Amino acid sequence: MVVSSGAGGREPGEPAGRSGTSSGGTGRAGGTGDPEAAGRRLAAALPGVFRTDLTARTAYSSDASIYRRVPVAVAEARSAADMARVLELAAAEGLPVTTRGGGTSIAGNSIGPGIVIDTSRHLDRILSVDPEARTAVVQPGVVLDDLRAAAGRYGLSFGPDPSSHSRCTLGGMIGNNACGSHSVAWGITSANVESLRLLLPDGRELHAAKGTSGDAGIDAELTRLRDAQLGPLRTELGRFSRQVAGYGLHHLLPENGFDVAKALVGSEGTCALVTEATVRLVPVPRFRALAVLGFPDVYTAAELAPFAARTGALTVEGMASDLLTALRAQPGRANAGADLPAGGGWLYCEVGGETKAEAEEAAHGLVEVVRGRFAATTAVVVDDPVRMRALWWIREAGSGIVTRLPDGGEAWPGWEDSAVPPERLGDYLRGLYALMRGHGLRGVPYGHFGEGCLHLRLDFALDDPRGVAVYREFMEAAAELVVSFGGTVSGEHGDGRARSELLGTMYSPELLRAFGAFKAVFDPDGRLNPGVIVDPAPTDADLRPGPGRDRLALTPVHALTRDKGSFTAAVHRCVGVGACRNLETGAMCPSFKATRDEVHSTRGRARVLAEMLRGETIRDGWRSTEVRDALDLCLSCKACASDCPVNVDMATYKAEFLHRHYANRLRPLAHYSMGWLPLWSRLVAGVPGAARSANAALRRRPVAALAKRLAGVEPRREMIRFADETLRGWFGGRPERRPGGRKVVLWPDTFTNFHDPAAGKAAVEVLEALGYRVLIPPGRVCCGLTWHSTGQLRVTRRVLRRTLDVLRPALEAGLPIVGLEPSCTVMLRDEAPELLPDDPRAKLLAARTVTLAELVVSHEGDWPFRRLDAEAVAQVHCHQEAKGSYDPDRAVLERLGVTPDVIGAGCCGLAGNFGFEPGHWDVSQACAERELYPKVRAAGQDDLVLADGFSCRTQIAQGTGGRALHLAEVLRSALPRDPEAAQRPTAAR
Repeated sequence: MVVSSGAGGREPGEPAGRSGTSSGGTGRAGGTGDPEAAGRRLAAALPGVFRTDLTARTAYSSDASIYRRVPVAVAEARSAADMARVLELAAAEGLPVTTRGGGTSIAGNSIGPGIVIDTSRHLDRILSVDPEARTAVVQPGVVLDDLRAAAGRYGLSFGPDPSSHSRCTLGGMIGNNACGSHSVAWGITSANVESLRLLLPDGRELHAAKGTSGDAGIDAELTRLRDAQLGPLRTELGRFSRQVAGYGLHHLLPENGFDVAKALVGSEGTCALVTEATVRLVPVPRFRALAVLGFPDVYTAAELAPFAARTGALTVEGMASDLLTALRAQPGRANAGADLPAGGGWLYCEVGGETKAEAEEAAHGLVEVVRGRFAATTAVVVDDPVRMRALWWIREAGSGIVTRLPDGGEAWPGWEDSAVPPERLGDYLRGLYALMRGHGLRGVPYGHFGEGCLHLRLDFALDDPRGVAVYREFMEAAAELVVSFGGTVSGEHGDGRARSELLGTMYSPELLRAFGAFKAVFDPDGRLNPGVIVDPAPTDADLRPGPGRDRLALTPVHALTRDKGSFTAAVHRCVGVGACRNLETGAMCPSFKATRDEVHSTRGRARVLAEMLRGETIRDGWRSTEVRDALDLCLSCKACASDCPVNVDMATYKAEFLHRHYANRLRPLAHYSMGWLPLWSRLVAGVPGAARSANAALRRRPVAALAKRLAGVEPRREMIRFADETLRGWFGGRPERRPGGRKVVLWPDTFTNFHDPAAGKAAVEVLEALGYRVLIPPGRVCCGLTWHSTGQLRVTRRVLRRTLDVLRPALEAGLPIVGLEPSCTVMLRDEAPELLPDDPRAKLLAARTVTLAELVVSHEGDWPFRRLDAEAVAQVHCHQEAKGSYDPDRAVLERLGVTPDVIGAGCCGLAGNFGFEPGHWDVSQACAERELYPKVRAAGQDDLVLADGFSCRTQIAQGTGGRALHLAEVLRSALPRDPEAAQRPTAAR
């Protein structure tokens, strides 16, 4: 008998309705009462593979679902032999085994109480691509986009493409029988798998394919099972393309070729472990066009979807206006979806062709055909890849967007992937909306309308026992509803912990017994992923957002306006969709891109923080070393605050944690040296000749080594230098050039004022050339950035209040505050109002602060700059990218004739104090080596290197020997009266 992973000791068959809120221990399926002792034995038996520290275990406690189990150990297998050894050790310890790829499972398929094998870090090789046979051989940890890129060289692709394509793995897709938007044309995963190499729990290896499992004895057992259940297999399974609930036993039928590999696709790791897969590749059109069709409501879109699918479209994706409303409720996205045609429901219909004109013609033809059925159809046809990508982003980000309703309320998966025959989708949607209203629930539907599959998250009150009861009641009623339309509880993503218990509503007892017999053929002792499909865990057990999840109460220092002042609500923004695990593109989570370690992803950190708030596994709260270690490699780049679909802001959470973690006790030395840099810089500047003496001393290796040791600075990092003359000193000693111009206040940030005044001097000359009268605040001002990034939040607030006192006259006069350092600008604009929410001056400061590019691009007077006509490598500061825009800079550079090649990899890797702290060197350099260093090294002698951030310029100088310029310096060089104007500024080599 397969044991359940249900919480609270509830046995399968006990009365439903009790909420499971297990502590995350091993439970009945775990087989050991001392997970720490078991972990030590495992780590000793297989060094370098097992991770048993609490930080790693809690990072793997959940996936993209609402379920939670803290494993005894995480195994990062490096080979099939490692996986076999893990199975052997698991058996000796009595521990179940669950496999995991990208952890993007929405149904709770990839979590478990025993050993979780992560295949994504090492088992990620594409072993071969055969363009003639149109096949590829891959390891289970290969990311889908990597396979698509490799196959794309031959005009091929892997057909199924879920929205998590940038981080989901082939092993996970095979486990869940993933589908995606193009499966309407190219089929679901089971249709695209040729053969599987597998490991059974007893260590035997199989090579399953059409006609055989690779083992004669198993073949005989499967044949007997099939022949005993021919009726249910033929009548209950395989009725339409998206019916993936349960095991795919219909693939064993004689008419289907006894395809054991396909029968095991969708088994969710409950039968065997995939070590290698041969998959089918499909030819893709050379050109594509996208027709987005608009309809009065989502029901009309659903009713017309099957008709659109029959036109030969590659995709027929649907969404309702609710999704767009939810997206526009997010900060900075009020105009999202402006390119969509008018309507209340949309279909995304992609078509292809061998030429661009052929693809565009096919798209327009599809529009006309649909209009022939529904004359009021509105449409937009796009063939530009950039515009297509922007439109697709709205649909693909749906899984993250709809985790928050437009009013900010949480929405949860569960009834996430139901499907019906496509021609019945419209009526099913109406019934589902009625069921939602009857239970007082709200949600945003979208999905693969051409195949009748619907995604839906609902605002279940899972933190309350009554809300959990509603969750169970709704799930059971929804299962009955979808079955009444001939549908399935699972249309993709598998059954997992969310829907396995509902299979009894959908299938006959005979078929359920066949499922149990199928699992027993491969896993007779129930050691693989227990509680899934067979002998299921209760659908309301082990809920991550369940009652009692947050025992650690606190009042944050930040206002956390979007989360109504709740730190716990902010942490629980992370729903686990794993966008932070994208290795190739985007700025989010540079430390994960460098380490490929789940702990050092935004999601991993959020999971560890959530366990701290729960207080069951991590019991020392804010003093937790596990949380400190998880946050240590966060660069505070803030990319997650914008790139994450739900805007998790890990930099802010880290500042809050460090504030409490080090309260009333000694901090790391770097917090005193780098964190208090504004003070030390001011003290050095206040002593005549001290800057020059300090710089001279730091050029001597023994002195520099001692200084770094005393300051807690990474030994391989060069110390920053002090300016011989501060910006303030230079400004005060020069005659005023434009006494009658419009006044602007130049912000004298610590880095520009004390360490690199060149940008500040250039900015003054540029602003004066534009006709402004430049002022510098009369007293000491600082944004508090260095204290904020090290979690010294009380000091940060004091510094900001003093700054507001000094700036009060300028703010009341309505003067612009021009920021040169992007991180300081973000502090003034975004952090100051959050740290001082009751001070109206903070909001005024945020409104008055502008960047130099914003001021210049909006200038309506004379344009005194000549064209430079140059190429440039541009490093956008990560804070500007996350919380602002580079568009004004682009506009200025375009007018100057400068063509920037903008670094797309995000943070430069220095990230303020981060790159100076011991233990961060490797990650800091790896971030820069992704794109920044190579492009700077490859830049031509006459090319410019641009970086407004002091950290970015420092990283470039120390890592390549090149000199990067601030935009102000580029503008000053374009002034005709500048004596240096005849010489184009270049990156010094």
